[in-house]
Amino acid sequence: MERVDLMPPSDGGDSAPGDRAHDDPVTGGLARRADAHAAVPLLNCLLREVARPVRRTTEHRVYHLPGGDRLLRVRRTRRPTDPEVRTADGWHPLGHTELVKLVAEELRRHTGLSNDELPAEMIDSRDAVAVLLAARAGTPQPDDPYRRSEQSLLTGHTHHPAPKARGGGPAAGWLPYAPEAYARFPLTLLGLREDTVVEEGDTSALDALGTAPPGYRLLPAHPWQLDLAAPELAAAFADGRLVRLGTTAPGTWPTAAIRTLYAPERDLFLKFSLDVRITNDIRRLWRHDLLALRRTDAAVCTAFEAFEGPPAWLSDRGYRTADFAFEALAVLVRDGFRDHLLPGATPLLAAGLVEGFDGSPLDRAADPGAWWAAYLAQVVPPALAAFAGHGVVIEAHLQNTLVAVDAEGMPVQALYRDAEGVKLLPEVSREAGWERLVYCLVVNHLAEIAGALAERHPGFDPWPAARRELARHDVPEIPALLASPTLPGKTNLLLRWTNANGADARYLPLPNPLRGA
Repeated sequence: MERVDLMPPSDGGDSAPGDRAHDDPVTGGLARRADAHAAVPLLNCLLREVARPVRRTTEHRVYHLPGGDRLLRVRRTRRPTDPEVRTADGWHPLGHTELVKLVAEELRRHTGLSNDELPAEMIDSRDAVAVLLAARAGTPQPDDPYRRSEQSLLTGHTHHPAPKARGGGPAAGWLPYAPEAYARFPLTLLGLREDTVVEEGDTSALDALGTAPPGYRLLPAHPWQLDLAAPELAAAFADGRLVRLGTTAPGTWPTAAIRTLYAPERDLFLKFSLDVRITNDIRRLWRHDLLALRRTDAAVCTAFEAFEGPPAWLSDRGYRTADFAFEALAVLVRDGFRDHLLPGATPLLAAGLVEGFDGSPLDRAADPGAWWAAYLAQVVPPALAAFAGHGVVIEAHLQNTLVAVDAEGMPVQALYRDAEGVKLLPEVSREAGWERLVYCLVVNHLAEIAGALAERHPGFDPWPAARRELARHDVPEIPALLASPTLPGKTNLLLRWTNANGADARYLPLPNPLRGA
């Protein structure tokens, strides 16, 4: 099987043939850019999960689509662009809508199942990108490089068929809260009657956000979620269990996770429920996850406290909610950078390094070998040590990893986050935990950073250094990993098409670039 390891297009102008009206020089250019952004992850999924490589030419990669016995080709660059299908008259360019139709036909034949919901999400994702591109055109980008990295993900998850879908609602409902549009907004402050409060852990930071009247506790709410959950909450507002107390200052901004917000003045992260499907799941703070939160987070904290050196865990230290709307109104309190970040270092989202943003250290890494070795030395050891020494599987993928760099842009620290995605042994088997770790750390994370770095430095091979870094750790599974012909690749397209639970990961084998590197 041919490895497909591709990078999304930058803002600047990769385009794909489209099936919308592209004649206007302004809106037409925006439409082509939206098509190109949306096609990248969809093609990545199709080529990884369904298509089979046939041949390479100087300009193209050619694939067989077994469902309809068709040939598809894409331009031979690191990211798949300019999709074309073979017809009796030659190669026919595919616009985004045609591509969605082709993917749906292939999946129906491949699985024997129908799904009307996912194609609509694919179109919604593309249309959301168009809205975001238009919004960005009139909005200055943030000065803070950390915020730029978190809010850079116009393409988003590189292997999901609809990474920017926003639930199909009108853009006016979600655009004010979109990180990709550089959003900043105040939180809504609610008073929650004391006899209805449910909380666990350290939630004291919430009480500093404002003043609650006697008999009430302060509960911040995400304004978008408050709109979405309005029918569920109407009775509580009517009978006084909830009261509105105004808003916070408008400096809070959404991270790449959309429902996790950062309040820089207070150096505090807050994670909310959001009743919208983002990638595979409806993004509620589910009761079972909240009830397990303190035990899971404590296990990770214990693991990180045992480490020597700078790796850090941003603790999910507590939650507060209402007994009558346990999931809908839940807010989780997460550590900020204080007491974690090395002095003088700048945190950056790993996913932002792949997507690209102004000021990215990848763009000024004069010695890619030295930069990559420093990166590996920060992000790999804590993930492996947590697993081998403590039975903790952190979700070390691109959106849960922050890499701090020094003034020269060299990686000096890794910071990990999000206890919700953590798995603990023996609650999951060691084999399942290791597979999850390899997917998150190697396939989702290291492979994407390696590809982004190699694209900037043609001829640079990142995999020998990655192999050396992994080999120096005394983890029983590593020799087999380095010798294996394959790595586990998550099948997000098939997961969504078959309506599987988003947490029910399924993997297929991908070529292992570590083997023989």
